[in-house]
Amino acid sequence: MASAAALLVVGTPAVVASAGPSDAETARHARAEWAGTWAAAVTRGNTVGLTNTGLNNQSIRMTVRTTVGGDRLRVRLSNLYGEQAVQVGHATVARPNTGTPDDRSDIDAATLRELTFGGSTSATMNKGAELLSDPLDFPVDEQEELVVTLHFPVLTGPVTFHGQSKVTNFIGASDLTTAADGAGFTIRPNCCWMFLSGLDVQRRHSPGAIVVLGDSIGDGNGSTVNAHKRWPDLLADRLVDARPEVRTPGVLNLSLAGNRLNHEGPEPGAGGFPGYPELGPNALARLNEDVFPQTGVKTLVTHLGINDIWMSGDSAENIIASLRQINQQAKARGLRSLAATLTPYEGHGNPGVWTPEKDATRQAVNTWLRGEGAAEFDGLLDFDAVLRDPAQPSRLLPAYDSGDHIHPNDAGNKAMADSVPLRLLGL
Repeated sequence: MASAAALLVVGTPAVVASAGPSDAETARHARAEWAGTWAAAVTRGNTVGLTNTGLNNQSIRMTVRTTVGGDRLRVRLSNLYGEQAVQVGHATVARPNTGTPDDRSDIDAATLRELTFGGSTSATMNKGAELLSDPLDFPVDEQEELVVTLHFPVLTGPVTFHGQSKVTNFIGASDLTTAADGAGFTIRPNCCWMFLSGLDVQRRHSPGAIVVLGDSIGDGNGSTVNAHKRWPDLLADRLVDARPEVRTPGVLNLSLAGNRLNHEGPEPGAGGFPGYPELGPNALARLNEDVFPQTGVKTLVTHLGINDIWMSGDSAENIIASLRQINQQAKARGLRSLAATLTPYEGHGNPGVWTPEKDATRQAVNTWLRGEGAAEFDGLLDFDAVLRDPAQPSRLLPAYDSGDHIHPNDAGNKAMADSVPLRLLGL
C-alpha cells in the first residue's frame, strides 16, 4: 500500500493519512506475526529533577535502533510508575535526517508519520498502564535508527522512564512532534527514554525475540554514546551478519544499570552509593514486567548478581537461589533460559566496594554456574572468561576496561557479543 508522502508547509511537515487496506493487504497482514525489535526496561522517575516533576506542554524526541525489520510497526508507551493518568497529545515516528549536522534531533520530513491510538492522534495513559499504538504501515529495516517524538500537553507528574539510553535525546517546549529540525529542542541529555518502552514490527515467520535481563554491563555503561555498542546491540548485529538469508530473532535489551537480584533500587550500597529509583526493583519482580510480556520472547539471557555482591554484600547462596528461581520461572513459561558468569571488578570504586571476600563470592557463583548451574540452565555464557585479565583474574583485561574497572569498553562489549554460541540461542 502506497502511503502519502509528508508535506512540508512553512517549515513544518504535515502528515497525511493513508488509504484503507485492500482485501489482499488484510490477508497478508493476517499471515504475519508481531515481534519485538526494540525494548527498554522502565522505572519510576527519581526523587528530584525533571524525571520527578515530569513534562508540561513539552515534547521529547527519542532515537531507538531496531534489531529486526518488518512491514508494519507499533509503538508501546508505559505509565507503569506514574502517579496519575498521562495525556499524550500527539505522537509521531520518522527516520533521522542524516544529512544535517545536528545529531539526531533533525528528522527526514518525507518519512514523518503520525501514530494513532484507536484511530485518534491523542490518548490517555491510565495510571500504571501501557498504551499501544495502532499498527502503522511503515516498513522498517534491520539495524535502523528511528525517531519517536511525543508531546505531553499537560503536566505528567513523575515519569516512567529508562535512565541509561546511551543516545542523545531532546526535549523542547510545546508540540514539536512534526518539526523537521531540532531547533526547538533546548534540553539535550545523553540519557532517558521517557514513557517509551517498546517497538514491535510485523513480519512473516518470525523466530521471536531474545531478552537480555541484565545490569549496567548490558545497559552500556562504558560504551560510546550514540554508537550502539552495548553487547546486546552487537549481538543483534552479529545475528544479522551471520544469517543474512534467514529470519533472525529480535534482541531486546531489558538491562537496568545498578539492578540487583535481591534488592530495590533506592537501597544504598557500599562505598557511599546512595541508591536511586531508576535502578529498578529486584530482578525477580521484573520478570512479569520486563521479560514475560515482551512480544514474541523465546529466549532469556540472565546476567545479574555483581551488584548484589559489591553493593549489598550478598552471599553466593542468596545469589544462586535467585538465579535458580529466574530459571525455573522462565522454563515454566516455555522459554529457553541462559545464564552468564559474573565478570571481575577489582579496582572499582571506593575502599570496601571490592574486597577479596567479595571476589570469593563472585568466584563461588561462577563455579556453581559452570558446574551444577550448567545442568539446570539451557546454556552458559562465560563472560568472566572473556573479559578477565589472565595475569590478574580478579581484574578486567586492560584492553577491555572502560576505565572504571567494572564496565567493558566498546572492544569488551564486542568480545562479549562475539563469544555467544549461536547454537545456545536455538539458531
